[in-house]
Amino acid sequence: MINNQDGSLATKLQQRRQKLAQLVDFPVMLWSGHPSPRNFRANSFPFRASSHFLYFAGLPLTNAVIGLNDGKLDLFMDKPAPGSALWHGEVPSPEEIAEMIGANRVFPLSELRSHSVGFAESHSQGAATIAVQNPTTYSQQQELLGRAVGAADAPEGIDLDLAKAIISLRLYHDEGALSELRQAAEVSMAAHKAGMAATPKAKLEAEVRGAMEGVIIAHNMTRAYTSIVTVHGEVLHNGEYHHSLQPGELLLADVGAETPMGWAADITRTWPVSGKFSPTQRDIYNVVKEAHDFCIKNLYPGVEYREIHMTAAGVMAEGLIDLGILRGDISDLVAMDAHALFFPHGVGHLLGLDVHDMEDLGDLAGYAPGRVRSDRFGLGFLRLDRPLQPGMLVTIEPGFYQVPGILNDPERRSTYKDVVDWDRLAEFDDVRGIRIEDDVLITETGAEVLTAGLPTDLEAVEDLVTG
Repeated sequence: MINNQDGSLATKLQQRRQKLAQLVDFPVMLWSGHPSPRNFRANSFPFRASSHFLYFAGLPLTNAVIGLNDGKLDLFMDKPAPGSALWHGEVPSPEEIAEMIGANRVFPLSELRSHSVGFAESHSQGAATIAVQNPTTYSQQQELLGRAVGAADAPEGIDLDLAKAIISLRLYHDEGALSELRQAAEVSMAAHKAGMAATPKAKLEAEVRGAMEGVIIAHNMTRAYTSIVTVHGEVLHNGEYHHSLQPGELLLADVGAETPMGWAADITRTWPVSGKFSPTQRDIYNVVKEAHDFCIKNLYPGVEYREIHMTAAGVMAEGLIDLGILRGDISDLVAMDAHALFFPHGVGHLLGLDVHDMEDLGDLAGYAPGRVRSDRFGLGFLRLDRPLQPGMLVTIEPGFYQVPGILNDPERRSTYKDVVDWDRLAEFDDVRGIRIEDDVLITETGAEVLTAGLPTDLEAVEDLVTG
C-alpha cells in the first residue's frame, strides 16, 4: 500500500476531483474491477485497476467503487473476508484507505445499490460511468445502474459526457502524474541498459527479456505491457521469446515499466546481437534515427501531431531514396504511401496511466473532436491526431520493417512496382525491423525527452552492448 503520511496523495486526488466537478453536473460512479481467474479461482491473473478509477482514487484497490459528486468522493469497499489475513497478510481497513485518498465517506459494497438509486433520484439520468474491461464488473455496472452501459469505446449519453470530461483532464499531466511518469521512465531506461549488457552472453531472446523485466521487478514495478524482445522486429507486437540469438542479427526491445500507482513508460531500442551493426544495418538505423530526431526537434505547443507523423514519413522516404530503395520525389512517394511499405504504423501515441493512454475509449482521446481515422494505407494506424499542448506526454517511434505480408502482397507489388528497387532492397536482408522510441513531454516552450538518458546514437548503443 502507498505511504501517504503527509497527505499529499489525498491533496492531489482532491484537486483532480474538483476539476471534474467543474466539468460535469451529474454524479459519477467508477469501478476498479475484479481479478480474473487464470485457470482456477484462487490462481488469478495479476490485477490491474481501471485507469479511470486510478486517476481519481489513486490506489489500485480490488473490487472497489468510488462515487463522485460535487468534488467529493465516497468509497465503496468491503472489509477483507475472515481468514484473508492468513493468505494475504494484514491490510489497511476501508476506513484507513478512505483517509489516505481523502474520501468523504466509506460504505460496504452492499450499499452500492441504494446509492445508485439515490443518484437516479437526484439526477434525471442517474450516475455516469465508464465501462470496465472485466466482464464480471461490466455486468455489475449495468445491474446496479439499472441501464445499459455502452462499451468503453462506444459510450453514450452522460457516459459520453463523462468520457469527454475525463479526457480533458487526463490529456494534460499534473505534477503528481509527472513524478510517477519520470519514475517509470528511469526504471525503464535501466531495464534497457541491463538488456543490452546481457545480450552478449544470452542464447535466447528470453534471457534478455528476463534481464530487462528483472530490473523492473526489482524496483517494485510491473511491465506496462507485454514486453517485445525479439530478433523478428518485423512482427510489431511480437510476444514470443524462444528464438536463438545469432551473430549478425538485430534485437528489437520494446519494454516499459509501470509504477505501483499505474503510470507507464514506453521505450524501444534496437541493437546488434554481436555488438556491432553491419554496414546495411547502420544505414537503415541512421534513417530511422534521423526521422526520430527530426520529429522531436519539431515538437512544441500548437503543432499538429499528424504533421509530426507526416514529417517522419517524409524523412523516412528521403533516407530510403538516398539508399536507392525508393525512387521518385519525396512528396509524391509520401502522397502515395510508398513509405508505409516499410513504416506502416503511426509515429506514436499518448502516454500516461495507459501505455496507449485512454485507448479504451477508442479514438475519443487520440482524435480531436470532428476528426476520424483515415482509410489511407499510410495513415490508418495513426493513434493520435490533435494539436499538442503543454502537459501532454507522447511517444515518438518511427521504424523500418520488412514485413513479408506487406512486401509480398501482389497488389502492393503492382502498385509500387515503379518506385521500389526490389533488387536493392534485397541487399538489406539483415534488417528485419528497427524502431527507436522515446517518451516526450510537451512543455510551454518546446519538449522534454523523459527517456533521454538512454542513448540512441549508434556508437553509444554499440558501447552499451559490448561494455
